Amino acid sequence: MEIAKFIFHVLIFPGGLFAIAMALLMSGIDRKIVAKMQLRQGPPLLQPFYDFIKLLGKDVIVPRNALRKAFLLAPIVGLASVLIIPIFIPMYQEAFINSTADIIVIIYLLTISAVMLVVGGSSSSSPLAGIGASREVVTMLAYELPMVMSILAVCKKAGAFMGTNVSFSLLGIQGFQVVDGMGLFHITLIPAAIAFLMVIPAEVGVVPFDMAEAETEICEGPLVEYSGLYLALYKLTSQIKAFIMSGLFVALFLGGKGIGVTGNATLNIILNIILFLILTLVVMFISITLVRAIAGRFKINQGLKFFWTVPAVLSLISFLAITLAMWLEGFKWG
Repeated sequence: MEIAKFIFHVLIFPGGLFAIAMALLMSGIDRKIVAKMQLRQGPPLLQPFYDFIKLLGKDVIVPRNALRKAFLLAPIVGLASVLIIPIFIPMYQEAFINSTADIIVIIYLLTISAVMLVVGGSSSSSPLAGIGASREVVTMLAYELPMVMSILAVCKKAGAFMGTNVSFSLLGIQGFQVVDGMGLFHITLIPAAIAFLMVIPAEVGVVPFDMAEAETEICEGPLVEYSGLYLALYKLTSQIKAFIMSGLFVALFLGGKGIGVTGNATLNIILNIILFLILTLVVMFISITLVRAIAGRFKINQGLKFFWTVPAVLSLISFLAITLAMWLEGFKWG
């Protein structure tokens, strides 16, 4: 029974089909809002679904000099890694898997999807893809530090509250917020939350941090030689990451009790899932849509400098403030 439940969560809800549907729908909303902000008509709301289906019908062309196995496996592994992540993210009272270190698993899975973009581009034998792959490596080095530091700040805050020093469990972080309020309302976590919002577009690979693809400069970089099904998988992976990163922000900083209706557990679950999705969409608007509508692309050196200054410093401030508060508390009772 537990195995069947796990398979359902991975393939249907909240991973698999549900994650794909929500990612494509939110991508359509994002494109529509950006168009309206720029005084354009914009594509239909369901355009990402049409684009995905259209790409599935296109021919797959593999470059003659490409490393065929790596070229074809990279997008599959990248998509598989992000499709697993939603089962670790609780939607308020609805948790799908109980793990003591799911934060670490999520960080690794996110890294795998980025590495697969580098592997795919590098194996294509295209010089433009090689440039894009090298840019993706630099971008990863830039945003990974502030992202991990922001998450660690939340883990340390939850661990201090529970008396375990640090908690790598999203359920533990959720429990902390149920008792002590949303993480965003803790002054020591506000810098980490701002830093995490800045990291989201870089992790997803959209403006202003789409240096690796840069259509007008290197013709989509790592994706330049991809077509058909495999290009569709890469595009879908990016859209799912936007959904995941926004949802992860909600779990880390906007968790808590959610909505409770006395005596109706099913209604509670439905309302909490709806609340989670609404907040995820709001976070996506703030971190991706709004920024994409008003910002231009960074140069690769500008992106590296930005992440190692502003978000890195903000996340470090949160981490050090929480560490200092824990030390003072221990000194007080010691």
